[in-house]
Amino acid sequence: MPPSDTFFTTSPGWEWLVILYFFFGGLAGGSFFLAAMVDLFGEERDRPLARLGYYTAFVSFLPAAPLLILDLTRPERFWHMLIQSERAPLPMFKWWSPMSVGSWALLIFGLFSFLAAVGALAQSGRLPWEPLRVLRHDGLKMIIAVLGGLVGFFLASYTGVLLTVTNRPIWADTNLLGLLFLFSAASTAAALLLLVARGGREVVPTSLGWLERMDRWALVLELLVLIVAVISLGAVAQAWFNVWGLTLVLGVVVVGILVPLVLEWRSDLLGNLTVPAAAVLVLIGGFLLRMVIVMSSEGIREVTTWLIR
Repeated sequence: MPPSDTFFTTSPGWEWLVILYFFFGGLAGGSFFLAAMVDLFGEERDRPLARLGYYTAFVSFLPAAPLLILDLTRPERFWHMLIQSERAPLPMFKWWSPMSVGSWALLIFGLFSFLAAVGALAQSGRLPWEPLRVLRHDGLKMIIAVLGGLVGFFLASYTGVLLTVTNRPIWADTNLLGLLFLFSAASTAAALLLLVARGGREVVPTSLGWLERMDRWALVLELLVLIVAVISLGAVAQAWFNVWGLTLVLGVVVVGILVPLVLEWRSDLLGNLTVPAAAVLVLIGGFLLRMVIVMSSEGIREVTTWLIR
């Protein structure tokens, strides 16, 4: 007998497009949230890091919506997720539906990430149109940072929550996927910002040091939540007694979390390449985490018949 009645449910058929959407959505939400934290609570010397975070958030957001739309059975009807189709063309919001809430969150986040990126470009002089600098004035800047940061925080975790309300093995058998995806989004976003920041000269060393500490804490919390999530699965965890479980242990835990933590602890191991190498490994681990969680549950549809027997 299978360890959970979720093994008898029909798979939604989510594969690579959804995995990529989860990954880029996490990067976008995590980057904006970190940038907003720096903008609201950092010092003036930290502003270049905030601007870089806004750039990264917007660029990471750009492929997210198209990936989600392409995964739909009828991509040309994507607007039905936001607008009523049978009555007057009015906005449609279903607060009880994670898909509807997520669609609106993605739209709202796109607006705030665009405004934040444009304001950052104007402030840095890369977009020489003076009226746009108003986006970085104290009042409007704070509104964009607070509201965009809250939506980014939601976006970083909502993909995991979306899985938990889908009655599928692993996804519906633990309530910790939202928290796991949140810490993973924070760690991957911090890693990406570390990589991009080291390619320029604007971000000061103190800002980089804060980003490295944030990445370490996010990795530790991600590891702890992952361990608790596996334990909470109970007998369902046997679904990972395969290549996906091996990928989770070696690819996510070892390569994506433990090795980067060792590299950040011993920053002299690879010289100047230590921090970039750790950041790349964190990004790989974050992608593999989403791949394992999605594909391992999807793969169960291939063995359901065998389990029933």
